[in-house]
Amino acid sequence: MTRRALEYAHAKNDVINAFVSFRDDAAMAEAEKAEKEIAAGQVRGPLHGVPMALKDNLYVAGEVTTMSSKIHGDFVSEHDATPVSKLREAGVVLTGKLNMHEYAWGIDNNSPHFGPVHNPWDLDKVPGGSSGGSGAAVASDMSYSTLGTDTAGSIRIPSAANGLVGLKPTHGRVAKFGCYPLAWTLDHIGPMSKTVADAAAMLGAIAGFDRRDPTSVDAPVDDYLAALGGDPKGLVIGVEENYFFRDVDSEIERLVRARIDDLVSRGATVQKVQIPALRYSEWTELATSLSEASAIHHQDLIDRPQDFGADIRFLFYLGELFSSVDYLQAQQARRQIKQEFTAALDDVDVIMAPTLPVMAPDIGSAVADLNGSPVDLVQAFIRFTGPSNLTGLPALTVPAGLNGDLPVGLQIIGKAFDEATLLRVGGYVEESDPMQGRRAPNAA
Repeated sequence: MTRRALEYAHAKNDVINAFVSFRDDAAMAEAEKAEKEIAAGQVRGPLHGVPMALKDNLYVAGEVTTMSSKIHGDFVSEHDATPVSKLREAGVVLTGKLNMHEYAWGIDNNSPHFGPVHNPWDLDKVPGGSSGGSGAAVASDMSYSTLGTDTAGSIRIPSAANGLVGLKPTHGRVAKFGCYPLAWTLDHIGPMSKTVADAAAMLGAIAGFDRRDPTSVDAPVDDYLAALGGDPKGLVIGVEENYFFRDVDSEIERLVRARIDDLVSRGATVQKVQIPALRYSEWTELATSLSEASAIHHQDLIDRPQDFGADIRFLFYLGELFSSVDYLQAQQARRQIKQEFTAALDDVDVIMAPTLPVMAPDIGSAVADLNGSPVDLVQAFIRFTGPSNLTGLPALTVPAGLNGDLPVGLQIIGKAFDEATLLRVGGYVEESDPMQGRRAPNAA
């Protein structure tokens, strides 16, 4: 399996550009070890021996982790990131590192240092970001599953754009020790996979407390695979019309509502919820993420600004313009958004919404099309995903169908540390086969 996966990924990388490095010899040694253990009946679980690559901001001990940057082009960590060590314990075979938007601050994965990643559904389109290499690798079968990081949507955006399942867990559910930070109060790590069951298995492997991460929470970890199944009868779906269904591509809205209607036909009910503070979410997300990211990169902005990509350099400079008053006011708004989300979720099981309000544009475009009008790509892509980073609540995207030849994602937002319910509900959507068996044209 690993040999064939590596051969295929090497051959396909000229087309997709999902990988920045390969671990051929190390991966084969890990695969041989896994094969011997499995043959001896020492099976570690459902991921034992499975080959997969990881986003290049997750440290692998003794190996280069670049963050898709020039500044960290030769950085070598002495330790594995916590999720990496947990995947190793589960028996995963690591095949390489995946392309990403520089320092995870961007949503088109058009890297000035490693080149653009191409969407396997349409090679001219962006794959989303910042985990664009991760999304493209799984959708094109270059990696079985993978992990992404998500600060404003960077798991869910590329998962939606590539027709995948992507889960941003509750903040603190997955420890971030050994993951290069973008914005420490917003960052999350989670699975990107082809199916809900694969995402459940991945989350089960990486979830848990690690005292080395000050944001990690010591909370019980569910058996996420065992939580799947049942039927949607009695499920109460919250719908927030004023924010999540405003200024949305008409076909995206139709597909998402069709998936909700299908669940209703199977016994679920819909209840409208109101979250007025969402009107502050876009400003709050940017004020928080830009301020924290600029603090992390402040010294490099002084010492070597020319080594950042132009788009990232601009954003980090922009982040230095926010005052302490701006940042603290953003945290007050953030608390209000979280309180209103929590109150809304007291009355429903989950909240459903589109993952993205627009479709993936061509590589190099700074705008997307919204029902015939151009809109800023970054603002549009993070508009529906950013609120869950502000609140820390878990959010799952699953395929809702195809708009033309490109995938559309449906987002499911839930209660804190209740990823089991999100995955179960995602499975209900998956059962309706919204993609009708279609796969990316550039898959194996």
